[in-house]
Amino acid sequence: MLNKLKIEINHFKSQPHNFRILILTNLVYAFVLPVIDTFVAAYIMRSTHGDITKVVIYQLTIYTGIPLTFLLNGWLLKHFDIRKLYSAGMMLSGVSMIVMMSLKELDLYGIALAGTIMGLSFGFYWANRDYLALAITRDDNRNYYYGMETLFYTIISVIMPISIGLFIDSQIGDAQKHTAYIIITGVVFVITILASIVCFRGTFKNPEQKQYVFFKFHPLWYKLLSLASLKGLAQGFLVTAPAMLILKFFGNEGALGSANSIGAVIAAIIMYVLGRLAKPSDRIKIFAAGLILFAFGAAVNGVLFSQVGVVTFILLLLIAKPLMDLAYFPIQFQVIDIVSKIEKRSEFAYILNHEAGLYVGRFLGAATFLFMAKYGSAEIALRYAVVIIAILQLCSIFVAKTIIKQGQLENKPDAPILSTEEAGVIAPV
Repeated sequence: MLNKLKIEINHFKSQPHNFRILILTNLVYAFVLPVIDTFVAAYIMRSTHGDITKVVIYQLTIYTGIPLTFLLNGWLLKHFDIRKLYSAGMMLSGVSMIVMMSLKELDLYGIALAGTIMGLSFGFYWANRDYLALAITRDDNRNYYYGMETLFYTIISVIMPISIGLFIDSQIGDAQKHTAYIIITGVVFVITILASIVCFRGTFKNPEQKQYVFFKFHPLWYKLLSLASLKGLAQGFLVTAPAMLILKFFGNEGALGSANSIGAVIAAIIMYVLGRLAKPSDRIKIFAAGLILFAFGAAVNGVLFSQVGVVTFILLLLIAKPLMDLAYFPIQFQVIDIVSKIEKRSEFAYILNHEAGLYVGRFLGAATFLFMAKYGSAEIALRYAVVIIAILQLCSIFVAKTIIKQGQLENKPDAPILSTEEAGVIAPV
């Protein structure tokens, strides 16, 4: 056992310096993500007396801010070191929480303000993180990269939710619980500073090309955008759905932490093994397994809509989501590798445009939930919106197969390189 552990450590050490620094940066910041994903939603529900529509509105303001920040980030990359923008994204997440905790009344304007700042945070963070991950990895080590990221994140997801949930539940009264959230916010801000310090140990370079905005792309890219929209459907409200379901059926943050942590243990083991051993040819199988688990969990929750149904859904979701991500990101990056060479554009142009595809799906997902909550009820939305979206996401399996098949044809050494006119490309703006 010890020898196997040494082998894995040596394998990690054999990776390039920037590969290791990016992993370590994301490892530190991973302590923040469970707080943002779960307990911010719980705080909004507690502060608005269980109004789940405000949680979804908060999520929608975040997702509206992200693509706008991707665009702003592209312009700022002409003037600022990518490490500074990456660090700014991490630190803004703490600022967003500070703003939210400082509000006396959490009305729609306050939620929109905090959500917009968090959207700025995520925009800077993900725009630069995705570009750096693309720049420092190759197709043959991307499964390993995302397997490592997921391993660290899921292990931390065991520790953080339980610790935070118990800490909040140990406080008596709303005032004490509010103070607990403020303390957590302070810790989050300190962690973002530490993650930024680690980031500056890398020698990351800005994208060389300075033009990032295009309006027409190679046909293969449009297929990936459709896959991104399907992925975004679930993100529209699924980040906060577990918190809403747990608080509805269990009523406390401690149960929320426990449910997250149990699934995270299982996911951590699965993700590392797959990331270490899976081949690029296995991505469709991994992707399909994640989507099917998600659909099954959503169906169980929809049928039972009880404590058993919620726990089953969350456990399966915690396994399904990293499975989908483990396959999705390498597929996305492989397509970017191919089309950026064909169209002779910066990889960041595709990372920026990809966010537009995600936003379309996120908006439709959140809108579906809000529509069902308004014209039906919050319970109907929580029960059936997840099922509808999970079924729609199963289409991703067939879209991904088409993308990989076409990508293999385009990537052959003797494959014809399309001209800009043949590929449907126009001049940048």
